[in-house]
Amino acid sequence: MRRARWIAPWKDSETKPAIYHCISRVVDRRFAFGVEEKERFRTLMRMMENFTGCRVLSYCLMCNHIHILLEVPPMPQGGLADGGFLKRLSSIYGENFVADVAEQLDAARSEGGLEGGNLGRVEEIKARFTYRMHDLGEFMKGLLQRFTQWFNGRHKRTGTLWEQRFKSVIVESGTAARTMAAYIDLNPVRAGMVEDPAEYRWSSYGEAVGGGSKGNGKKAREGLVRAISSDRDTGFDAGKWKDASRRYRRLMGIALERKTMSAKIQTSGKIRISRNDAEALESEDSETVLPELGMAKMLRHRVRYFTDGAVIGSKEFVNEAFESARDRFSDKRINGARRMRGNASTAKNIWSMRALRVGIA
Repeated sequence: MRRARWIAPWKDSETKPAIYHCISRVVDRRFAFGVEEKERFRTLMRMMENFTGCRVLSYCLMCNHIHILLEVPPMPQGGLADGGFLKRLSSIYGENFVADVAEQLDAARSEGGLEGGNLGRVEEIKARFTYRMHDLGEFMKGLLQRFTQWFNGRHKRTGTLWEQRFKSVIVESGTAARTMAAYIDLNPVRAGMVEDPAEYRWSSYGEAVGGGSKGNGKKAREGLVRAISSDRDTGFDAGKWKDASRRYRRLMGIALERKTMSAKIQTSGKIRISRNDAEALESEDSETVLPELGMAKMLRHRVRYFTDGAVIGSKEFVNEAFESARDRFSDKRINGARRMRGNASTAKNIWSMRALRVGIA
Protein backbone atom coordinates (compact mmCIF):
# COMPACT_ATOMS: atom_id res chain seq x y z
CA MET A 1 0.00 0.00 0.00
CA ARG A 2 1.40 3.39 -0.99
CA ARG A 3 1.76 5.98 1.72
CA ALA A 4 0.37 9.42 1.03
CA ARG A 5 2.90 11.83 -0.43
CA TRP A 6 4.40 14.45 1.85
CA ILE A 7 2.71 17.76 1.04
CA ALA A 8 3.67 21.00 2.78
CA PRO A 9 0.99 21.70 5.43
CA TRP A 10 1.26 25.40 4.52
CA LYS A 11 0.56 24.72 0.82
CA ASP A 12 -2.14 27.42 0.71
CA SER A 13 -0.08 30.07 2.51
CA GLU A 14 0.45 33.39 0.80
CA THR A 15 3.68 34.02 2.71
CA LYS A 16 5.40 30.67 3.33
CA PRO A 17 6.69 29.03 0.11
CA ALA A 18 5.84 25.40 -0.63
CA ILE A 19 8.98 24.12 -2.36
CA TYR A 20 9.70 20.54 -3.44
CA HIS A 21 12.66 18.67 -4.87
CA CYS A 22 11.17 16.24 -7.39
CA ILE A 23 13.08 13.29 -8.85
CA SER A 24 12.02 10.74 -11.45
CA ARG A 25 14.13 7.96 -12.97
CA VAL A 26 13.81 6.13 -16.27
CA VAL A 27 12.78 2.48 -15.97
CA ASP A 28 15.76 0.12 -15.53
CA ARG A 29 17.93 3.26 -15.24
CA ARG A 30 18.41 3.08 -19.00
CA PHE A 31 20.01 6.03 -20.76
CA ALA A 32 16.97 7.27 -22.62
CA PHE A 33 17.67 11.01 -22.75
CA GLY A 34 19.69 12.26 -25.69
CA VAL A 35 19.84 15.81 -27.00
CA GLU A 36 16.43 15.66 -28.69
CA GLU A 37 14.76 14.11 -25.63
CA LYS A 38 16.22 16.68 -23.25
CA GLU A 39 15.11 19.55 -25.46
CA ARG A 40 11.60 18.13 -25.72
CA PHE A 41 11.35 17.51 -21.98
CA ARG A 42 12.43 21.07 -21.21
CA THR A 43 9.85 22.45 -23.65
CA LEU A 44 7.09 20.41 -22.02
CA MET A 45 8.30 21.43 -18.56
CA ARG A 46 7.99 25.12 -19.46
CA MET A 47 4.56 24.52 -21.00
CA MET A 48 3.32 22.81 -17.83
CA GLU A 49 4.85 25.60 -15.75
CA ASN A 50 2.89 28.21 -17.71
CA PHE A 51 -0.33 26.17 -17.52
CA THR A 52 -0.27 25.20 -13.85
CA GLY A 53 1.15 28.35 -12.28
CA CYS A 54 3.82 26.26 -10.54
CA ARG A 55 7.34 27.66 -10.89
CA VAL A 56 10.56 25.79 -11.65
CA LEU A 57 13.32 27.19 -9.43
CA SER A 58 16.06 24.90 -10.71
CA TYR A 59 16.28 21.72 -12.75
CA CYS A 60 18.70 19.29 -14.36
CA LEU A 61 17.96 16.74 -17.06
CA MET A 62 20.38 13.82 -16.93
CA CYS A 63 20.55 10.82 -19.26
CA ASN A 64 18.40 8.55 -17.11
CA HIS A 65 16.75 10.77 -14.51
CA ILE A 66 15.50 14.30 -13.91
CA HIS A 67 15.60 16.76 -11.01
CA ILE A 68 13.21 19.69 -10.56
CA LEU A 69 13.08 22.14 -7.66
CA LEU A 70 9.48 23.32 -7.85
CA GLU A 71 7.57 26.00 -5.98
CA VAL A 72 3.81 25.47 -5.83
CA PRO A 73 2.08 28.76 -4.97
CA PRO A 74 -1.59 28.81 -3.93
CA MET A 75 -4.32 29.63 -6.40
CA PRO A 76 -4.86 33.41 -6.42
CA GLN A 77 -7.64 34.52 -4.12
CA GLY A 78 -10.81 34.90 -6.14
CA GLY A 79 -9.52 32.52 -8.79
CA LEU A 80 -8.29 33.37 -12.27
CA ALA A 81 -9.73 36.14 -14.42
CA ASP A 82 -11.01 34.94 -17.79
CA GLY A 83 -8.08 36.42 -19.71
CA GLY A 84 -5.44 34.87 -17.48
CA PHE A 85 -7.29 31.56 -17.46
CA LEU A 86 -7.42 31.39 -21.27
CA LYS A 87 -3.77 32.37 -21.53
CA ARG A 88 -2.88 29.44 -19.32
CA LEU A 89 -4.92 27.09 -21.49
CA SER A 90 -3.06 28.28 -24.57
CA SER A 91 0.16 26.95 -23.03
CA ILE A 92 -0.83 23.34 -23.66
CA TYR A 93 -3.95 23.45 -25.87
CA GLY A 94 -4.40 24.44 -29.49
CA GLU A 95 -5.90 27.70 -30.70
CA ASN A 96 -9.24 26.19 -31.74
CA PHE A 97 -9.69 24.41 -28.41
CA VAL A 98 -9.01 27.60 -26.44
CA ALA A 99 -11.35 29.58 -28.71
CA ASP A 100 -14.12 27.05 -28.00
CA VAL A 101 -13.63 27.40 -24.22
CA ALA A 102 -13.65 31.20 -24.62
CA GLU A 103 -17.02 30.98 -26.42
CA GLN A 104 -18.40 28.85 -23.58
CA LEU A 105 -17.26 31.44 -21.06
CA ASP A 106 -18.76 34.29 -23.09
CA ALA A 107 -22.07 32.45 -23.28
CA ALA A 108 -22.06 31.82 -19.52
CA ARG A 109 -21.24 35.47 -18.87
CA SER A 110 -24.28 36.47 -20.92
CA GLU A 111 -26.78 34.20 -19.15
CA GLY A 112 -29.40 35.40 -16.71
CA GLY A 113 -28.96 39.12 -17.20
CA LEU A 114 -27.04 39.37 -13.93
CA GLU A 115 -23.69 41.05 -13.39
CA GLY A 116 -21.05 38.50 -14.31
CA GLY A 117 -23.67 36.24 -15.87
CA ASN A 118 -24.19 32.65 -14.70
CA LEU A 119 -21.31 32.49 -12.22
CA GLY A 120 -22.01 28.86 -11.41
CA ARG A 121 -21.62 27.92 -15.05
CA VAL A 122 -18.45 30.02 -15.34
CA GLU A 123 -16.88 28.22 -12.39
CA GLU A 124 -17.97 24.86 -13.78
CA ILE A 125 -16.18 25.56 -17.07
CA LYS A 126 -13.01 26.69 -15.32
CA ALA A 127 -13.05 23.84 -12.83
CA ARG A 128 -12.54 21.35 -15.67
CA PHE A 129 -8.99 22.70 -15.88
CA THR A 130 -8.13 24.54 -12.67
CA TYR A 131 -8.01 21.36 -10.56
CA ARG A 132 -4.75 20.62 -12.41
CA MET A 133 -3.25 23.98 -11.50
CA HIS A 134 -1.21 24.92 -8.41
CA ASP A 135 -0.79 21.27 -7.53
CA LEU A 136 2.45 19.30 -7.20
CA GLY A 137 1.02 15.94 -8.26
CA GLU A 138 -0.82 17.31 -11.27
CA PHE A 139 2.25 19.22 -12.48
CA MET A 140 4.48 16.15 -12.38
CA LYS A 141 1.80 13.78 -13.64
CA GLY A 142 1.02 16.00 -16.62
CA LEU A 143 4.70 16.55 -17.44
CA LEU A 144 5.77 12.91 -17.20
CA GLN A 145 2.73 11.62 -19.08
CA ARG A 146 3.11 14.10 -21.91
CA PHE A 147 6.78 13.29 -22.28
CA THR A 148 6.07 9.54 -22.23
CA GLN A 149 3.50 9.93 -25.02
CA TRP A 150 5.98 11.89 -27.12
CA PHE A 151 8.86 9.52 -26.34
CA ASN A 152 6.87 6.37 -27.14
CA GLY A 153 5.68 7.83 -30.43
CA ARG A 154 9.16 9.03 -31.33
CA HIS A 155 10.79 5.67 -30.56
CA LYS A 156 7.89 3.42 -31.59
CA ARG A 157 7.50 1.81 -28.20
CA THR A 158 4.70 1.29 -25.67
CA GLY A 159 4.44 1.05 -21.91
CA THR A 160 5.80 2.98 -18.99
CA LEU A 161 8.95 5.04 -19.25
CA TRP A 162 9.42 5.93 -15.59
CA GLU A 163 10.72 3.56 -12.92
CA GLN A 164 7.98 4.31 -10.38
CA ARG A 165 6.02 7.30 -9.19
CA PHE A 166 8.20 10.35 -8.76
CA LYS A 167 9.86 11.14 -5.43
CA SER A 168 9.47 14.50 -3.75
CA VAL A 169 11.06 16.16 -0.74
CA ILE A 170 9.74 19.29 0.99
CA VAL A 171 12.45 21.98 1.06
CA GLU A 172 12.62 25.06 3.27
CA SER A 173 13.19 28.41 1.59
CA GLY A 174 16.53 30.05 2.27
CA THR A 175 19.65 28.00 2.99
CA ALA A 176 18.04 24.65 2.19
CA ALA A 177 16.51 25.88 -1.10
CA ARG A 178 19.69 27.45 -2.49
CA THR A 179 21.75 24.46 -1.35
CA MET A 180 19.31 22.12 -3.08
CA ALA A 181 19.38 24.24 -6.25
CA ALA A 182 23.19 24.10 -6.31
CA TYR A 183 23.11 20.36 -5.64
CA ILE A 184 20.79 19.92 -8.64
CA ASP A 185 22.88 22.09 -10.97
CA LEU A 186 26.07 20.26 -9.97
CA ASN A 187 24.73 16.87 -11.09
CA PRO A 188 26.52 16.83 -14.48
CA VAL A 189 29.78 17.89 -12.81
CA ARG A 190 29.60 15.10 -10.24
CA ALA A 191 28.87 12.69 -13.12
CA GLY A 192 32.02 13.85 -14.93
CA MET A 193 30.08 15.15 -17.95
CA VAL A 194 31.39 18.74 -17.70
CA GLU A 195 33.90 20.60 -15.59
CA ASP A 196 31.77 23.69 -15.12
CA PRO A 197 27.98 23.66 -14.51
CA ALA A 198 27.60 26.56 -16.96
CA GLU A 199 28.68 24.20 -19.75
CA TYR A 200 25.66 21.92 -19.34
CA ARG A 201 22.78 23.13 -21.51
CA TRP A 202 19.99 21.16 -19.86
CA SER A 203 20.10 22.63 -16.38
CA SER A 204 18.79 25.80 -14.79
CA TYR A 205 22.24 27.35 -14.42
CA GLY A 206 23.34 26.38 -17.92
CA GLU A 207 20.13 27.82 -19.37
CA ALA A 208 20.36 30.98 -17.26
CA VAL A 209 23.92 31.63 -18.42
CA GLY A 210 23.64 30.47 -22.02
CA GLY A 211 20.03 31.42 -22.72
CA GLY A 212 20.48 35.13 -22.21
CA SER A 213 18.11 37.64 -20.65
CA LYS A 214 15.03 36.81 -22.73
CA GLY A 215 12.71 33.86 -23.22
CA ASN A 216 13.55 30.71 -21.27
CA GLY A 217 16.93 32.17 -20.32
CA LYS A 218 15.03 34.85 -18.43
CA LYS A 219 12.74 32.23 -16.92
CA ALA A 220 15.72 30.21 -15.71
CA ARG A 221 17.23 33.32 -14.15
CA GLU A 222 13.95 34.17 -12.43
CA GLY A 223 13.77 30.69 -10.93
CA LEU A 224 17.32 30.75 -9.60
CA VAL A 225 16.91 34.26 -8.17
CA ARG A 226 13.89 32.96 -6.29
CA ALA A 227 15.73 29.83 -5.10
CA ILE A 228 18.73 31.81 -3.90
CA SER A 229 16.82 34.60 -2.14
CA SER A 230 13.34 33.26 -1.34
CA ASP A 231 13.96 33.79 2.39
CA ARG A 232 14.45 37.49 1.67
CA ASP A 233 11.00 37.83 0.09
CA THR A 234 12.61 38.11 -3.34
CA GLY A 235 10.20 37.15 -6.09
CA PHE A 236 10.90 35.98 -9.62
CA ASP A 237 12.94 39.00 -10.63
CA ALA A 238 15.45 38.39 -13.42
CA GLY A 239 16.72 41.93 -12.87
CA LYS A 240 18.46 40.68 -9.72
CA TRP A 241 20.32 37.96 -11.60
CA LYS A 242 23.71 39.71 -11.54
CA ASP A 243 23.94 39.75 -7.77
CA ALA A 244 22.20 36.40 -7.30
CA SER A 245 24.42 34.69 -9.85
CA ARG A 246 27.53 35.93 -8.07
CA ARG A 247 26.36 34.34 -4.80
CA TYR A 248 25.27 31.16 -6.55
CA ARG A 249 28.46 30.87 -8.58
CA ARG A 250 30.48 31.24 -5.39
CA LEU A 251 28.54 28.44 -3.69
CA MET A 252 29.06 26.08 -6.64
CA GLY A 253 32.65 27.16 -7.15
CA ILE A 254 33.52 26.44 -3.54
CA ALA A 255 31.80 23.07 -3.79
CA LEU A 256 34.01 22.11 -6.72
CA GLU A 257 37.13 23.47 -5.10
CA ARG A 258 37.56 25.72 -8.11
CA LYS A 259 38.62 28.60 -5.88
CA THR A 260 42.32 28.75 -5.04
CA MET A 261 42.54 27.24 -1.59
CA SER A 262 46.31 26.66 -1.45
CA ALA A 263 46.68 29.07 1.45
CA LYS A 264 44.28 27.05 3.58
CA ILE A 265 46.19 24.95 6.04
CA GLN A 266 45.42 22.98 9.14
CA THR A 267 46.93 24.57 12.25
CA SER A 268 46.18 23.38 15.77
CA GLY A 269 42.77 22.14 14.70
CA LYS A 270 41.83 25.48 13.13
CA ILE A 271 41.51 26.46 9.47
CA ARG A 272 43.51 29.48 8.34
CA ILE A 273 42.31 31.14 5.15
CA SER A 274 44.04 33.73 2.99
CA ARG A 275 42.52 37.17 2.45
CA ASN A 276 41.48 36.31 -1.11
CA ASP A 277 39.83 33.04 -0.08
CA ALA A 278 37.99 34.77 2.75
CA GLU A 279 36.66 37.39 0.33
CA ALA A 280 35.53 34.67 -2.07
CA LEU A 281 33.71 32.86 0.71
CA GLU A 282 32.27 35.91 2.43
CA SER A 283 28.49 35.79 2.66
CA GLU A 284 25.92 38.28 3.93
CA ASP A 285 24.03 35.51 5.70
CA SER A 286 27.03 33.95 7.43
CA GLU A 287 29.40 35.50 9.95
CA THR A 288 32.01 32.84 9.29
CA VAL A 289 33.31 31.05 6.23
CA LEU A 290 33.40 27.70 7.97
CA PRO A 291 29.71 26.75 7.43
CA GLU A 292 30.13 27.35 3.70
CA LEU A 293 33.25 25.20 3.65
CA GLY A 294 31.22 22.43 5.24
CA MET A 295 28.49 22.88 2.65
CA ALA A 296 31.12 22.66 -0.07
CA LYS A 297 32.32 19.30 1.16
CA MET A 298 28.78 17.97 1.08
CA LEU A 299 27.92 19.25 -2.41
CA ARG A 300 30.82 17.40 -3.99
CA HIS A 301 28.99 14.13 -3.26
CA ARG A 302 25.63 12.55 -3.91
CA VAL A 303 23.41 13.24 -0.90
CA ARG A 304 20.68 10.65 -0.45
CA TYR A 305 18.90 12.83 2.09
CA PHE A 306 18.10 15.25 -0.71
CA THR A 307 16.07 12.57 -2.50
CA ASP A 308 14.79 10.44 0.40
CA GLY A 309 14.70 12.75 3.41
CA ALA A 310 10.98 13.67 3.10
CA VAL A 311 11.51 17.15 4.57
CA ILE A 312 14.75 19.18 4.40
CA GLY A 313 15.42 22.42 6.26
CA SER A 314 16.22 23.92 9.63
CA LYS A 315 15.49 21.97 12.80
CA GLU A 316 12.45 24.17 13.50
CA PHE A 317 11.14 23.76 9.95
CA VAL A 318 11.36 19.96 10.02
CA ASN A 319 9.76 19.75 13.47
CA GLU A 320 6.88 21.95 12.30
CA ALA A 321 6.21 19.58 9.40
CA PHE A 322 6.45 16.65 11.81
CA GLU A 323 3.84 18.08 14.17
CA SER A 324 1.42 18.66 11.30
CA ALA A 325 1.74 14.99 10.25
CA ARG A 326 1.98 13.39 13.69
CA ASP A 327 -0.29 10.50 12.68
CA ARG A 328 2.38 9.19 10.29
CA PHE A 329 4.60 8.21 13.20
CA SER A 330 4.40 6.04 16.30
CA ASP A 331 3.90 7.53 19.74
CA LYS A 332 7.54 6.74 20.50
CA ARG A 333 8.72 9.38 18.00
CA ILE A 334 9.18 12.56 20.03
CA ASN A 335 10.21 14.98 17.30
CA GLY A 336 10.87 15.03 13.58
CA ALA A 337 14.27 16.63 12.95
CA ARG A 338 17.18 14.25 12.45
CA ARG A 339 20.82 15.18 11.91
CA MET A 340 22.14 14.19 8.52
CA ARG A 341 25.03 11.73 8.46
CA GLY A 342 27.84 10.80 6.13
CA ASN A 343 29.01 13.52 3.75
CA ALA A 344 25.92 15.55 4.57
CA SER A 345 26.83 15.82 8.25
CA THR A 346 28.90 18.94 7.55
CA ALA A 347 25.72 20.90 6.73
CA LYS A 348 24.93 21.46 10.38
CA ASN A 349 22.13 23.96 9.78
CA ILE A 350 20.16 21.59 7.54
CA TRP A 351 18.15 18.73 9.04
CA SER A 352 16.12 15.84 7.62
CA MET A 353 12.83 14.22 8.59
CA ARG A 354 14.20 10.73 7.96
CA ALA A 355 17.20 9.19 9.70
CA LEU A 356 18.86 7.31 6.86
CA ARG A 357 21.32 4.66 7.98
CA VAL A 358 22.15 2.82 4.76
CA GLY A 359 23.77 4.36 1.70
CA ILE A 360 23.70 7.86 3.14
CA ALA A 361 26.73 9.19 1.23
